[in-house]
Amino acid sequence: MRLYSNLRISRPSKEKVPSDKVDAVYASLRSRTFWGATVAYSLYYVCRMSLSVVKQPLIDQGILSAVQLGFIGSAMLFVYALGKFLSGFFADYCNIRRFMALGLLVSSSVNLILGACGMLSAQIALPGSVIMISFAVLWSLNGLSQSMGAAPGVISLSRWFPKSTRGSWYGIFSASPYIGEFVAFILLGQIVARLGWEAGFFAASIVGFIGAGTVLIFVSDTPESKGLPSITAYSGEKESEIDRMATSDIQKRVLRHPGIWIIALSSAFIYMTKYALTGWGVLFLQQAKQFSLEGATSVVAFSAVPGIVGTVLAGWLSDKVFSGDRAKPALIAGLLSAAALGAFLFIDGGYMLNILFVSVFSLCSGVLYCIVAGLMAIDIVPRKATGAAIGIVGISSYVAAGLQDILSGWLIDECGQDFTAVASFWMIAALAAFLLPVLNWKKMKH
Repeated sequence: MRLYSNLRISRPSKEKVPSDKVDAVYASLRSRTFWGATVAYSLYYVCRMSLSVVKQPLIDQGILSAVQLGFIGSAMLFVYALGKFLSGFFADYCNIRRFMALGLLVSSSVNLILGACGMLSAQIALPGSVIMISFAVLWSLNGLSQSMGAAPGVISLSRWFPKSTRGSWYGIFSASPYIGEFVAFILLGQIVARLGWEAGFFAASIVGFIGAGTVLIFVSDTPESKGLPSITAYSGEKESEIDRMATSDIQKRVLRHPGIWIIALSSAFIYMTKYALTGWGVLFLQQAKQFSLEGATSVVAFSAVPGIVGTVLAGWLSDKVFSGDRAKPALIAGLLSAAALGAFLFIDGGYMLNILFVSVFSLCSGVLYCIVAGLMAIDIVPRKATGAAIGIVGISSYVAAGLQDILSGWLIDECGQDFTAVASFWMIAALAAFLLPVLNWKKMKH
C-alpha cells in the first residue's frame, strides 16, 4: 500500500506560478522533463542489450547454447510484454518520475548481480542447469523492470505537450532505443572484448544507475504538480466528451477499439525484425560472414545512428510534410526497410557494405517504429489513455519478439551455418510489418 501511495500521480500544487511567469516556467520544466526522460529511456536500453553483446562469449566458453540463450531472451521478452501491458494501464495513474526511476534501478541491479554471478561461477564450477535457471530468472526480472520505461516516457509527452506538436517530439523520444543500442554495442562490445563478459554486465549496471539519477533530477510528473495549468488549458485545446470521462472508462473503450489491435499486430512484426537484428545480428555476422566480435558489434552499433535519424524525421515528416497522414511515410519506409534487410541477409559483402545495408534498414525501420508502434496508436486514443494504448501495443510487440527469439535460436541451432531458413522468417515479418497498417489505416481512424 505504501508503494502504491508513493507511485500514484502527484496532486496539484496549492501554490500557483504567477501568470507572468507561466510561459517561462512551463518551457523550462517541459524541456527538462522531455530530455530527462529521453536520456533515461536510452539508458534503459543499455541495461537491456547487455545479453545480446555477450552471447558469443557465453557460447564459446560452453556456458550457454544458442537455444538456451534464445529461451532466456524470450523469457525476458514475454515477461516484458505482460509487464508493459500492465505498466501502461497502471502508469496512467502514476507519478511518472518515480515509476520510471524505480524500473531502471531494478534493471541496473539485475545486471550487477549477473556480473557477480559470472565471477562466482569462474571460482565455483556450477552445473549447467543452475546457470541456465539463474540467467532465465534474473533476465525475466530485468524484463519486468524494463517494462516500466516506455509508458511513463510517452505519458510525459501527453502531460506536457499539445497534440499539434506531439508527433515531432515523439519522433525525438522514439530515437531513445537506438541511442541506447548504439551505446550498448560500442561501449559494451569494447569492454567485453577486453575484460570478459562479466564486465559487460557491470558496465551496463553503472550506466543504468546514472539513468535513474537523471530521471530523479530532471523529470517532473505533471504541470499541475508544479503550480502550472494543465496542458489542455495551457494550449487552448478543447476537451471532448470522452476526454471528460474517468480514466478507467476511457481505458475500457480503448480495449474494445479494433484499430488498436490492428496496430498492435503490425507492431508485433516490426519488433520481430528489430529484435532479430539487434538480438542475433552480431551472431549472424560472426557465423555467416566470419566477422570478429568487435567488427560485428561495430556494424550493428552503427546501424543505430540512422535509426535515430529515422525516428526523429518520422514524427516531423508525418506532422509537417504529410499533414498527419501516417500511412504514406509508413509505406515508403516499409518497402525500403524490407529491401535493405534482404540485402543484408542474402548478399555477401565486407565491413562497409554491411554497414550500408543495416543502416538503410535501421533508418527505415526507425520510421516504422515511430509511426506504427507509436503515433498511430496514440493518435486514435484520448490523452488520458495514452499509457493503455502503449500497453496494448507493447504486449503484442514483445510477445512476438519473444517468439522470434525462440524460433530464431532453434533455426540457427538446427541449420548451423546455413541461415536461409531464419533469414526467410525475418523477411516475412518485415513485409507484414508495413502492409498491415498501410492497408488498414483509413479504417483504424474511424
